[in-house]
Amino acid sequence: MKVIHERKDGTVNFYHGWDQYRSGFGQASGEYWLGLENIHLLTQRKKYELRVDLEDFEGAKVHVQYSSFSVDSEHEGYKLHLSGFKDGGDGKSMDEHNGQKFSTFDKDQDTHASNCAKSYLGGWWYGECHSVNPNGVYLWGDSIYGIGINWVYWKGYKYSLNAIEMKIRPVE
Repeated sequence: MKVIHERKDGTVNFYHGWDQYRSGFGQASGEYWLGLENIHLLTQRKKYELRVDLEDFEGAKVHVQYSSFSVDSEHEGYKLHLSGFKDGGDGKSMDEHNGQKFSTFDKDQDTHASNCAKSYLGGWWYGECHSVNPNGVYLWGDSIYGIGINWVYWKGYKYSLNAIEMKIRPVE
């Protein structure tokens, strides 16, 4: 499996602009974002599935899987495509983001009247903002409404997760 996104200790600030989200940032040995262009290029060559592992500060773990995952080109706004949901305890929070373009504070492509990336201090496939905010502020549990590393159907908008790992692998 190829890890495309990881949060685990708050050492990397994820409130970045478009250029950084396009090219990637952080270190693969710690917290990082692989980069939208890299994710696009990987998922256009082969069919990939996605697994997202989540952990709270009490040590509870859940996951979600999608049998199909891809990201369109920059020209298409790096639009997200997910299908084939398999629940591992955290519900369908990601479904709201399917078909959305990626947004950052300096490139607003969400469908909301305001800039969700600015409002919720991250970069993501926001629509009418979010039910998943993995690039929000690392807040060690308690979160101001919506700005933390939120996964709404598991922990709500006022809990910031300890760890999240998004990984993809080719479908055989």
